[in-house]
Amino acid sequence: MQYLWLAIFFAVLGWSAIQPKDPFTWLLEVAPALIGIAVLAMTRRRFPLTPLAYFLILLHSIILMIGGHYTYAEVPAGQWVSDLFGWSRNNYDKLGHLAQGFVPAILAREIIIRRHVVNGRGWVNFFALCFCLAFSAFYELIEWWAALLSGEGAEAFLGTQGYQWDTQSDMWYALLGAMSALMLLGKVHDRQLTQLESPPA
Repeated sequence: MQYLWLAIFFAVLGWSAIQPKDPFTWLLEVAPALIGIAVLAMTRRRFPLTPLAYFLILLHSIILMIGGHYTYAEVPAGQWVSDLFGWSRNNYDKLGHLAQGFVPAILAREIIIRRHVVNGRGWVNFFALCFCLAFSAFYELIEWWAALLSGEGAEAFLGTQGYQWDTQSDMWYALLGAMSALMLLGKVHDRQLTQLESPPA
């Protein structure tokens, strides 16, 4: 399963790197996936994750790589959906920010539970949501800093498409993603955590 995960990751990464719309934007968008796989490689033996967590990380990485290849404002699938619903902007970036809450929520939940950071599942979910909001806000700061440093070169990375409340809506989508992940995947995640922590027979 590990080799299939790696094969999919590097296949999509290779495709994404072939003549991207904007090489600078590609690097900015794909950087989190590259950092993520490096962290996974370093922690694989001493802190392996659940299959659910690995799957979600791969899914999020693919979303980033597609956005990096086309730039978020020009992803064809996002444009098709916009045309279908009559939206004035390509909302593929909102999928990215939904994933920005959905995936880290499970990762934060896993670390909090396995490291016994707090007691009680209510507190686990609360701190997982807090982490996701903080992470989303920090990412918005990174986008701001990138815009200040590169000027117009960061327009494709920001992907606001003229929407004045883009930053606030990005964080809202991340919060929605985090809440959805905790509600929809909590029981599945608990079962996998039990299997991961149970010694082999």
